[in-house]
Amino acid sequence: MLHLQVETAEGFSGATNQHAARYRPDHAQRISEHRRTQASRRPRIDAERIGQIEDLLREDFSPEQIAGRTGLASHEWIYRHIDADQKRGGQLFMHLRKRRRKRRRRGMRDGRGQLTHRRSWTQRPSVVEQRSRIGDWELDTIRASHGKGVVVSMTERGSRLHLLAYSPDGTAENVRNAIVQRLGGLRHTVHTLTADNGKEFADHRLIAACLQSDFYFADPYCAWQRGSNENANGLTRQYLPRQTDFSTITNAHLRWIEQRLYNRPRKILGFKTPLEVFSEEVLNSVANQS
Repeated sequence: MLHLQVETAEGFSGATNQHAARYRPDHAQRISEHRRTQASRRPRIDAERIGQIEDLLREDFSPEQIAGRTGLASHEWIYRHIDADQKRGGQLFMHLRKRRRKRRRRGMRDGRGQLTHRRSWTQRPSVVEQRSRIGDWELDTIRASHGKGVVVSMTERGSRLHLLAYSPDGTAENVRNAIVQRLGGLRHTVHTLTADNGKEFADHRLIAACLQSDFYFADPYCAWQRGSNENANGLTRQYLPRQTDFSTITNAHLRWIEQRLYNRPRKILGFKTPLEVFSEEVLNSVANQS
């Protein structure tokens, strides 16, 4: 047993009563001093490394991403450093992501109407669920608390690459145009699209035809069926809070947000970035075809 091995390694027997009978103060003192010595030998985080960590935090890397990608410090240490900085009046904590999305209770009915010629996500090829290729995308729209403008979000399942496109409103025509324009240049890496059940995706057959892909729908209010996109939307909200006036959004700003997100290392990707994984897979695919 683990506790028995630890006790024996430190010079104690595994039996509590025997330990009490043979307790030696001088031996216990030596063990205590040894532990203090070992603790004092732990490497300190010097000013240069602290500066590097803070620079990455200001780039909106999470403590876990910094720890996993660079090894500069543990994520626990980085969180403690952020807390200490906040107590001193610092602003590092402002770069931590806050993701609180309201969820509809189970059993509530979908009041947005039914889509025609709808294919369920359960009909997708098994390779989509396996995430073993590049080219399977999840779609949704991000809305502000006021105004007509929406941002269409597109997340590639295998790499978690997240792309954004502005639409002046949530009509099917404008949302269709936004998707086709944004993914048109990547047509060779678009095999399937899986969307939310909103009416803004009513032109799904036209989208599929333009991108030469297959279009599917998740079940109403089952965001977990588009989990990669749902997570990426939460990250995007750091830059597009609900109070944002979407009518002022420029394509340049959306490209900047994309870069902030796809250049962050992700734990689920072995601390590679989405862009690295996407690029590697595309290059491998091209090499295999040649």
